[in-house]
This record gives sequence, C-alpha cells and structure tokens, in this order.
Amino acid sequence: MKVIGAGFGRTGTASLKAALELLGYGPCYHMSVVIDQPRRVRQWLDIGEGRSRDWDAVFAGFRATADWPAAAYWRELAEHYPDAKVVLTVRDPGQWYDSVASTVFASALAERRPLPFRRRLIRWLVARRAPDFALYPRMARATVVDRVFGGRIDDRAHAVEVFERHADEVKAAIPPERLLVYDVREGWAPLCGFLGLPVPDEPFPQVNERAAFRRKRPRRLLRLILRGH
Repeated sequence: MKVIGAGFGRTGTASLKAALELLGYGPCYHMSVVIDQPRRVRQWLDIGEGRSRDWDAVFAGFRATADWPAAAYWRELAEHYPDAKVVLTVRDPGQWYDSVASTVFASALAERRPLPFRRRLIRWLVARRAPDFALYPRMARATVVDRVFGGRIDDRAHAVEVFERHADEVKAAIPPERLLVYDVREGWAPLCGFLGLPVPDEPFPQVNERAAFRRKRPRRLLRLILRGH
C-alpha cells in the first residue's frame, strides 16, 4: 500500500482514484470496487462488526485506497502501512453534505423506511441472486453510517461537525511530511509534488460522482439480478 485516502466519500474520491491510477498507483481501492465485486461486502461486514481486520487480505493487489469504507479506518491503515502516504481530500462542508445527502445517505435512509412494492421486489431478487451484495446496507451501516456518524446521517449539523472534526483529527495524527490536504480542483500539481512525480500531459480526471452514483446504481442492480454473484 503506497497511498491511503483519508477523505470522506463525496470529496472527489473518484477523481482521486482515477488520478492515482494514471500516476501508476493502481489499482486503487474504492467503494466502487466493493460494489462491483460483492464478495468484498462480507470482508467489510466482518471488519465493521468486529470479527476480522486482515488488512493485507482486504487490499491484496491494491496499491492505493480512496473513499469509504477504507477512509473510515484511516487511522488503522496508516498504522498498518507506515510507509504509505496519506491524502485527505477536502471540500466545502456544506457542499459536501448536500452531495452526500442526495446519494449515499439517501440510499441508507431509504433502508429505514417502509419500501414500496417495486423496491421490495428488487431487494428480494438481489438477495436471491447476489446474497453477498444483499448484505451491503448492513455493511454500510456498520462501517460508515454508525461507525463514523453515530447513525445520525439525517442531522445536517451533526454530519458537518463530524466532517470537520475528521479533517482536524487526520491533520493532528499524520505528520505533515506524510500528509497532503487536497482539493481535487487544484489538479495535478499538489498531488504530483507530494508523490514526487512529474505532471502528466493529460488533463486531471474530473469524475462527477453524484451523476455517476445515480446513473450506475440501477444498472448494477439489474446486472446482479440477471447474472448473480
């Protein structure tokens, strides 16, 4: 493990993943990897519920991380991989909450409410065809919703306070020479300077995470139902 992403989801983590992979730090572990490979859901459920923390098994074959659920365990990962550098992606706290509330948190909150028949049918089909992925809501609660936010993801003030406190804790715990506090809108220069690499000729990747979340979720569910895992 060479780079640990400590930034919360919806702080440009998909862009960071793409950038790190272009710089040779790939593959980069991201929540999209867990979704695309549902067997990994059980690994994180075991971590979230305290049964196992075999980091080397979880990240076998990966050179970097970004996004949740790994970012929820940044402190443990920084200790386990002492030579890895840490990148804390940041953005305006209010804009961050607006983004995460309409995507990740919206999906988690939907699990708390009575579901319409169509959603219940989809959940039943996914549970039948992809039992590992059916555990995703439980895993997300254990590793992010409850662990990081105490379950209070619908409390804007609380979530923003957690977001800001998290940044302060990372800055206090990681030595400055090992840490990059990074807004992906800054582009290549700070990231490449931190990693000691030349700036690539191609533009910095700009991944619209909110649009991708909404676009990909129905297709992923359909693929799981049709193919199973």
